[in-house]
Amino acid sequence: MNTIKTLEKIDHHRRRFFGVAAVTVAAAQLGAIGIAGAQGGGTETPRTAKSRTSFSSMKQIDADLLSVGYAEDGPADGPPVILLHGWPYDIYSYVDVAPLLADAGYRVIVPYLRGYGATRFLSAATPRNGQQAAIASDVVAFMKALNIHKAVIAGYDWGGRTANIIAALWPERCKAMVSVSGYLIGSQALNQAPLPPKAELQWWYQYYFATERGRAGYEKYTRDFARLIWELASPKWAFDDATFERSAAAFDNPDHVAISIHNYRWRLGLAPGEQKYDALEKKLAGFPVIGMPTITMEGDANGAPHPDPANYAKKFSGKYEHRLISGGIGHNLPQEAPQAFAQAVIDVDKL
Repeated sequence: MNTIKTLEKIDHHRRRFFGVAAVTVAAAQLGAIGIAGAQGGGTETPRTAKSRTSFSSMKQIDADLLSVGYAEDGPADGPPVILLHGWPYDIYSYVDVAPLLADAGYRVIVPYLRGYGATRFLSAATPRNGQQAAIASDVVAFMKALNIHKAVIAGYDWGGRTANIIAALWPERCKAMVSVSGYLIGSQALNQAPLPPKAELQWWYQYYFATERGRAGYEKYTRDFARLIWELASPKWAFDDATFERSAAAFDNPDHVAISIHNYRWRLGLAPGEQKYDALEKKLAGFPVIGMPTITMEGDANGAPHPDPANYAKKFSGKYEHRLISGGIGHNLPQEAPQAFAQAVIDVDKL
């Protein structure tokens, strides 16, 4: 039996809403975002420093290869929602999303991915592997450890890709999905094909990481590097130092550099994956269609590489919507537009 350790007391003063009526009330409180979403978009003012600075509860649980640190909010018997962060970000991308969903009656769970925050490998002998199938397998093991059979899964960047993979390979685990930037499943073979020069330029850090100089540079200047990525990926997001530092603390994880470097080297075929994930990667290389209800999202000021929605719409065969969120919203959409993101989670659960 797994033991969960509560590190902070749950805030019992926040109102909880349960059932269908609660979701309806919460949707109304979120305002016009949901109405605009029906036309395929919405507008949200970019976030500044006026956001929450902590989660209701922080916990830790052993799950297969990892001891996973995670935030939790909402009623323990509420329908589960798992929110997955990207690189170089962390669970604070959801610090304002979590209470919105908790007040709508959801059990909200936000894990640190391997190489971030409080998540640790249980064995020093485990390869520090950042390939896509390994990260997705971590989340499935995490769900099993929490006795969660099925959940709404939502994410962006690495988290969006992980949500895609779980939906494609373990559809019994995914009730519905929200994915920023749409269909992000990749393959080493696809990544061998060259892109036009302007597109390659956007991936400059991937090629930097392919070198030992790049690995050493990321290790030495992790915070400076991450901050630069934030600024390039979200050019209109006026985040302050305190907001950045809350997330930057997650990069002090002893495996963060190794996981980050391996992820990008593996994509280019410059680092091997683990044999135990070969069968999963073979399935992913066929770019499987995703059949459960899905809402994809994009910010109108996303400065990071991202696909055109028209190029991936057919990869979703179930009930499907795409939403463009305007107002200068960049790559870290849940933190920059938390109301729009929370509304998408509520809405996809009803598709």
